[in-house]
Amino acid sequence: MTSFDEPLAKALDPKTARLLESVLGLRTAGDLLRHYPRRYAQRGELTDLDDLRVDEHVTVIGEVTRTMRKPMRNKGGTWLEAEVVDGRRSKIYLSFFGKASHIAETRLRPGARGMFAGKVSAFGQGERRKWQLSHPEFEMIDETETSAGEFANALVPIYPAGKDVTPWAIRRALGVILDTMGQLDDPLPDELRARLSLPGLAEALTAIHRPRDHGDVTRARKRLKFDEAFLLQAVLMQRRMAAESWPATPRPRRDDGLLADFDERLPFQLTEGQREVGEEIAADLARPHPMHRLLQGEVGAGKTVVALRAMLQVVDAGGQAVLLAPTEVLAQQHHRSISAMLGDLAAGGMFGGTAVALLTGSLGAAARRTALLDAASGAAGIVVGTHAVLQEKVQFADLGLVVVDEQHRFGVEQRDALREKAGGGRPHVLVMTATPIPRTVAMTVFGDLTVSTLSQLPSGRAPITTHVVPVSEKPHFLDRAWVRLREEIELGRQAYVVCPRIGDLEGDEGDLVKVKDDDDRRPPLAVLDVAEMLSQGPLLGLRTAVLHGKLPPEEKDAVMRSFARGEVDVLVATTVIEVGVDVPNSSVMVIMDADRFGVSQLHQLRGRVGRGGLPGLCLLVSESPAGTPARERLDAVAETLDGFELSRVDLEQRREGDVLGVAQSGRRSSLKMLRLLRDEDVIQTARQEAETMLTADPDLVGHPVLRTEIERLLADDRAEYLEKT
Repeated sequence: MTSFDEPLAKALDPKTARLLESVLGLRTAGDLLRHYPRRYAQRGELTDLDDLRVDEHVTVIGEVTRTMRKPMRNKGGTWLEAEVVDGRRSKIYLSFFGKASHIAETRLRPGARGMFAGKVSAFGQGERRKWQLSHPEFEMIDETETSAGEFANALVPIYPAGKDVTPWAIRRALGVILDTMGQLDDPLPDELRARLSLPGLAEALTAIHRPRDHGDVTRARKRLKFDEAFLLQAVLMQRRMAAESWPATPRPRRDDGLLADFDERLPFQLTEGQREVGEEIAADLARPHPMHRLLQGEVGAGKTVVALRAMLQVVDAGGQAVLLAPTEVLAQQHHRSISAMLGDLAAGGMFGGTAVALLTGSLGAAARRTALLDAASGAAGIVVGTHAVLQEKVQFADLGLVVVDEQHRFGVEQRDALREKAGGGRPHVLVMTATPIPRTVAMTVFGDLTVSTLSQLPSGRAPITTHVVPVSEKPHFLDRAWVRLREEIELGRQAYVVCPRIGDLEGDEGDLVKVKDDDDRRPPLAVLDVAEMLSQGPLLGLRTAVLHGKLPPEEKDAVMRSFARGEVDVLVATTVIEVGVDVPNSSVMVIMDADRFGVSQLHQLRGRVGRGGLPGLCLLVSESPAGTPARERLDAVAETLDGFELSRVDLEQRREGDVLGVAQSGRRSSLKMLRLLRDEDVIQTARQEAETMLTADPDLVGHPVLRTEIERLLADDRAEYLEKT
């Protein structure tokens, strides 16, 4: 009998096992059983061909209407073209060459129905455009019905497949596993399954692959979705309970320290949200266990002030704080803004303040030695840096708080390295992000962090108006955009022009986001080219400067300082200005090739304007036609300033694994069935059930099968996305 952990090489023929592993990454019987159908075709129902996309690997069910022999161009012989229609009479053409054309011709008879798998291409333009599959794999349904009975049920499962691995090959391999599957131990207790009306695991797996009707599919999906949600929440709950047992040095608030002095000197009032979150953080820091808190907030909501107040509380209690930024530009900006907010309190000495050290990889030798000494001796209560802070030679006297800005930019190993620098105890950890996170993502990805949200903007923040500039439809709109930018400069204001890449060399893409519809278009616009074009054309006479990630650090800092002092009118930049950059006099941003960026990235970028009481204007320049997914993204950004609403749009248009951080580590997502936006109720129920079970049985002594499943997940290299703190 086949077990869940049995290698496919033992359960199947060697060739099939090798293909399933090399193409789909499936190694065990359990992996294959968890490879669920993408969709189901109704027996006798044909595929809707209107949803096809170029270069997509698809499986369609259609009816052959005719076959045609056509002469080969520039050579002798013929090739075979078969016309296939769907239920709406849309057509796709199959092409076969050489010996394969003769084999196909004997089986592709008019009126016959089959499954055809291959990569979609298109030929012709406009209304003459036609879909094509070249040398597709195919299986005729009528032949299969009479020979193997594989289409006996009303629903035909269509599996995610790949080159050399067809959906029907996957179905046959699954048939072998299901027919030889032994008794499966169910990780969910009988009482829990009965209370939630969930079928057993073996029943659910059989129903998802061999459904008799849609009711079978619904019941199976309900169980398998819950499995994924429950397993993740159980792991996160265990991690949270373990973290709460770790020791940490309490850092209680003082009434007469740096924090009190800082609050007295603040030139503005904290928002109600800043005060509430500040109290939550202050209480966490006073506990003998490490804080693990996620602080999320809209662009410009004042997260840096909240983080600085937490750092000052730790310094008052005799500890040190480190603020980790993802880029040198942002680290330098944080160092300047924190020093400016502290004023003479950042000088130490007679004012009883604390030094604020900057530590980046590009510091000169003398400055680096001073920063290292200040960190190691404790003279610097606050250290601001990039990943250079993670190097072994960087030591702290008493690291009490780690603040990670834009946490998704850092890997697991980097965060672990920082924790190790706290010595015997664990440091308190505050993670900040200006990318709003939907509640379901927060529960799933950051389930072991306590989440605080800043949604109220400080007074003085002006609204930002966003417009799409549709270059392909209305080219003159771009001319008007440059006129509008000049008008702002003439009023004494400043502007950003953002481009997707630096120049023409490989690796100049910076943080360019690869989107699904980024196929046969021209290369994205580059900072160096656009800056030259603007300075010699529509922005002639204005003071322009360029900023990108490949500039020497001292030059980047000099450009930002010059822009902040008002010595530069227009800054042409890549996404290095995406987060943290704060120049109150900037009022307009033009984003070139805006469709090349993700939704959240666009929201972050436009948050650089409208920060000083001046109305903000963001222009999204795009050649994408109306009605395309790219334009829909841009229209969504233009329609709302609500980052939480945009985060849902972003999640809907991206793979779940991207959001979970899997794509950054090159791993595959462990979520097969669960969808974070659609399945909020499932996730909430799973979280409650996991908390109840683990509170009563933290080590799962009474649930050995569930414990084994969790150990398997944690041992699997695809589970790295769980490591978020």
